Amino acid sequence: MYDTGKDLLDALKATPDTLRFLLRDVDREKAASARGGDEGWSVVEVVCHLRDAEEQASERARLMLSENDPVVAGYDQDEWARERNYAGDDLQSALEAFVRFRQEHIAQLEGISPQDWQRTGRHEEQGNITVEAHTLHLAAHDAQHMAQLARQLQI
Repeated sequence: MYDTGKDLLDALKATPDTLRFLLRDVDREKAASARGGDEGWSVVEVVCHLRDAEEQASERARLMLSENDPVVAGYDQDEWARERNYAGDDLQSALEAFVRFRQEHIAQLEGISPQDWQRTGRHEEQGNITVEAHTLHLAAHDAQHMAQLARQLQI
């Protein structure tokens, strides 16, 4: 039988190493100029998006694990990209912040019970979600953006 919680944690743990590998030789110019994906974002903008999505995901998990069926706020990723000046950010700083948020998120999820994976929240845009479904969404989100980065960097 699959251990979905363990599989999800393994996927979350793999992302920082994969990102470090993908971004290992990316200088500031390439980070700003290599664009792609539906958003047309540069490499640094994608990493900033991953960083902020991770911070939000950790907060959402915390809410669902500590409160009964909380409202989980959505956010406008394009608005955040403008407001937080993703284009002007530093790639390595954004990557380090992503890794820190991811480590905190993993620590939050490690050792939770099978019942806790099923705790719910009411997402403003997506409707009812569980910790498990939200974590699966995040793992898929990671994979999509890592593939995007690989295409942008022609790896």
